[in-house]
Amino acid sequence: MAKYTRGTVTAFAPFDARADAEALRKAMKGMGTDEETILKILTSRSNAQRQEIASSFKTLFGRDLVDDLKSELTGKFETLMVSLMRPAHIFDAHALKHAIKGAGTNEKVLTEILASRTPAEVQNIKQVYMQEYEANLEDKITGETSGHFQRLLVVLLQANRDPDGRVDDALVEKDAQVLFRAGELKWGTDEETFITILGTRSVSHLRRVCFTRLLRSLELITMFDKYMTISGFQIEETIDRETSGDLEKLLLAVVKCIRSVPAYFAETLYYSMKGAGTDDETLIRVMVSRSEIDLLDIRHEFRKNFAKSLYQMIQKDTSGDYRKALLLLCGGDDE
Repeated sequence: MAKYTRGTVTAFAPFDARADAEALRKAMKGMGTDEETILKILTSRSNAQRQEIASSFKTLFGRDLVDDLKSELTGKFETLMVSLMRPAHIFDAHALKHAIKGAGTNEKVLTEILASRTPAEVQNIKQVYMQEYEANLEDKITGETSGHFQRLLVVLLQANRDPDGRVDDALVEKDAQVLFRAGELKWGTDEETFITILGTRSVSHLRRVCFTRLLRSLELITMFDKYMTISGFQIEETIDRETSGDLEKLLLAVVKCIRSVPAYFAETLYYSMKGAGTDDETLIRVMVSRSEIDLLDIRHEFRKNFAKSLYQMIQKDTSGDYRKALLLLCGGDDE
């Protein structure tokens, strides 16, 4: 899972936190609210700059900027603006806390975050969770989940995936054979084998096991991988046949993120808007969390895989100031 630095939102220049704070106060003071000013400022500043604006806002006016946004805005637009104001270092920890808070657990959020973050990012999430909420994230998650789904979450929370380096071809061959015997060749499924291999091996190793890429005619072409050579099936097909429920979704998310994190998020965004109704919680979470990391790459994968641009789909499936803000975060069309 490579580190991406292709966000659509970058540090704004020339930046003046005091001037932005004054503009935001004016936009929310008195009768009516100037939503246009609010969305233009907050979608065009980096998260670090937004924190400076919030500090200046409190210094100048003795008021909390997030509290004022909550008071003046409503609905999905309010949720998006408040999400943009959440400090980047606690964004994932906050999302996970709310995924396991109260009645019911949002397995989709647990899957999305823990499957897609690097080991270093997972370690940071655990530390921040303890600092912010004085609780152990693993304990909270194990208290709200069960079975093989829980076990794979715990494996991912250890953040002990083998480091990338030289790939041992003999181990690649062995793991492919072991996965085949644990699924397709077995009556029933040895889920623990899938959990151990997919949850702990290095990214470069798993790519050789599951989807080897060969350079031919100066183009990367996906070839039958080692697993498919042995089994006759793509690893995703086997997971789909041999597992079910939340474990299946988590295993597939891990495989997709090993293949390409931007492609995984492009698919996540597509299905958040496809069909009747929009999953605004997912749409907001992904757009905000990836806006300074790899949203340009996500846009590219979206256009390649779904024959339409992310910009166009947001335009079609959202409305009002909420739509305007999302389109600004998107950063442009790819048609």
